[in-house]
Amino acid sequence: MKQTPAVPHARSTPPHAAVASSSRREAPNRIAVNKRGQQLRARAEKELGEDFDIRGFHDTVLGGGAVPLSLLEQRVDNWIAGVKAG
Repeated sequence: MKQTPAVPHARSTPPHAAVASSSRREAPNRIAVNKRGQQLRARAEKELGEDFDIRGFHDTVLGGGAVPLSLLEQRVDNWIAGVKAG
């Protein structure tokens, strides 16, 4: 019996190609969200000074899961107010 050599599928898309393409399309959104998160952190650090706690900030930002940026800003503002109140 003669075996035929395996022929690579030139038209098939590797599984990682779709993910990479999707990631490139989403990258501007990720960059914008990351930048806004950095701004919120900087504002919290500035307003709280020595009272700024990175763990508390992360709990506030990440604890609610995926939320719109406007809601995230409100959560951070409330957290800052709570820390200031003691």
